[in-house]
Amino acid sequence: MGKNEGQIVIKKYANRRLYNTGTSTYVTLDDLAVMVKRGEDFIVQDAKSGEDITHSVLTQIIFEQESKTGNTLLPISFLRQLISFYGDQMQMVVPSYLEHSMQAFTEQQAQMREQITKAFGETPIGKNLKVPLQLVEEQVRRNTEMFHQAMQMFSPFMAAPAAKESKKAEAKDIDELKEQLRALQTKLDNLG
Repeated sequence: MGKNEGQIVIKKYANRRLYNTGTSTYVTLDDLAVMVKRGEDFIVQDAKSGEDITHSVLTQIIFEQESKTGNTLLPISFLRQLISFYGDQMQMVVPSYLEHSMQAFTEQQAQMREQITKAFGETPIGKNLKVPLQLVEEQVRRNTEMFHQAMQMFSPFMAAPAAKESKKAEAKDIDELKEQLRALQTKLDNLG
């Protein structure tokens, strides 16, 4: 069984080896990380029991990436917050919230890349996303604030006002981001 409804099936054996049934080759965790980055859909199954162990393997990839590169995507404060949700009544909400947040972040990143390309063209500045890094950092701060606001929305006393404020804040954030891009373009025009 090479594929399961479009998904590549990876078998994990007792000796910890991973076998890609789609290509009939053994793969490593690094290979799986590359597959994720390419957007390939796969499922990891225990070779003996057939149990779906994709979650634990993806978690292992994150752990190894964090250890290997020294660049952490998951700050300690975030990990502490995440751990605190286990066993909490909010535990059921957190996975879908994080999934939607990451999807929104990915969409915002694509929009920002598009706007940078429009603003700077296919120049080294336009390709180097370090130039507008502070814009990304600002967006991360805003996303963090939205996360806190979303958690407050689940409080029965805060639900209605927080939802209205969140929409106002989003509109304001978009306007501020546009203004920052205009200012950045003006500075670059003045340099040229």
